[in-house]
Amino acid sequence: RLADVALKVVGVGSVGTRCGMALYMSETDTPLVLQIKEAYPSVLAKYVAHAAGPHEGQRIAVGQRIMQSASDIFLGWATDATGRPYYVRQLRDMKKSVPGEILHGKDITFFARACGWSLSRAHSKGGPGIVLSGYFGDSDHCDESLADFAVAYADQCEADYESFKKAVSRGFFPAEQ
Repeated sequence: RLADVALKVVGVGSVGTRCGMALYMSETDTPLVLQIKEAYPSVLAKYVAHAAGPHEGQRIAVGQRIMQSASDIFLGWATDATGRPYYVRQLRDMKKSVPGEILHGKDITFFARACGWSLSRAHSKGGPGIVLSGYFGDSDHCDESLADFAVAYADQCEADYESFKKAVSRGFFPAEQ
């Protein structure tokens, strides 16, 4: 049974989207919290046709099912009374991270390879590998381009953080420690 609902404050990547949580309770009072998040069109939508169907929530749910090794059994999609598309999933933070400062030498190399393997495994499920292999060919151009982008992105993050710290010190943003 539905016990409660609440609006959810979303992260930076979801600013401007409607997001809520719904608390359901079983007959034995076991809680289940679902997240209902507005589904906007992909930034790639203007370049490719929709493969998953006309519903943006369906596109997101199908993509997650393809990429995740064990998908959320509550993953789905819905439309509100005004026609806005949403996707639904169980609300639980399964993200883990390793503090970078504890990684040294071979540990950081192992961690980077494990992350790369996990990412490539997920993306390999999205399309035939032979097509991607043919597209990239035998050169190192793709590898070098991705590495160049990663370094440029890290540099931009550092520059943005320095700008943010200066804005805080000028009082543009209120901040506490």
